Amino acid sequence: MIVNFLGMDYPVVAFIGIMAAFAATCLLLSGLSRFLPRDHGREFAHDGKLSEGKPRGAGIIFILVFAFSAFLFAAMDMEIMIYLALVVAEMFTGYFDDAADKAWGEYKKGVLDLLIAAATAVTFLHYNSNVITIASLGMQVEIMKPVYGVLIVILVWVSINVTNCADGVDGLSGTLAIITLSSLYVVDRMAGISGEFSYVMLLFIVCILGYLWYNAAPSNLMMGDAGSRAMGIFISIAALKTGMPLLYIPAAFMLILDGGLGLFKVFLLRFLNIHVLKNTHLPVHDHVRRAKGWSNTQTVFRFAIIQIVIAIAMVALLLCQEGVQITLRG
Repeated sequence: MIVNFLGMDYPVVAFIGIMAAFAATCLLLSGLSRFLPRDHGREFAHDGKLSEGKPRGAGIIFILVFAFSAFLFAAMDMEIMIYLALVVAEMFTGYFDDAADKAWGEYKKGVLDLLIAAATAVTFLHYNSNVITIASLGMQVEIMKPVYGVLIVILVWVSINVTNCADGVDGLSGTLAIITLSSLYVVDRMAGISGEFSYVMLLFIVCILGYLWYNAAPSNLMMGDAGSRAMGIFISIAALKTGMPLLYIPAAFMLILDGGLGLFKVFLLRFLNIHVLKNTHLPVHDHVRRAKGWSNTQTVFRFAIIQIVIAIAMVALLLCQEGVQITLRG
């Protein structure tokens, strides 16, 4: 491992790793973006034609930089290595769709997401306890492993797909993912969790920041499903590793609201023939731009502001739980 090879203290290596991951993301995106597939524009999205011709699938670059940086600079164990493999696998399911001449069907992607979610659940339950902390109530609950496994699969699948659906405005999904992961990182540190996975979260954040250097409005390239789907699975793992998976709801609230309402509407219409939100354009980022006249920049800033306020309130709630002992998973 590089820590031993260079004979450096871990804090020094951690600092170098953060800077190297960001620099590598920026440099490789700049140099390799011309080899990425081109976007065809999105017919039903607001201003979807503006993306036509831009490189898409940039997630393959910054996710691979993240995985390599984590392997090189983080203190790895088998659990984290499996998570990295699953994030990369999810990235490739998105990239192959990005690069395909004909988009993959929803069911094909859904099944692949389900398989990767199941692998995530098995891995998590093998290395972690089936006891969760409900910090707001100051209590712990033990969930039967089969039941918890099903709930984890649902969490991972939902996180992948709402994050993917929220990717439709320059800088939006990446910015919200950074806020979500940063708030979960703060929770990790408050809870005294081992620094290994927390540091991996920081590497992921800086790689997204390197991508946002080029994706800030007006963007030069787009992450595609390769990036959004990988971000979704990583966010779900980060929420699980806090030992308080219910915190996923406030920590990723704007991703859930933006991407989740569309999934909910489609589900009700397709399987139950129930029409809801008839006068609402979905995802929500399309509605606020069409109906409210928000610019792309206003959409990103306002969604980010709401998520930051929720994150601050979430952290404040945890800090105010006097006498509540936050116990990490074994």
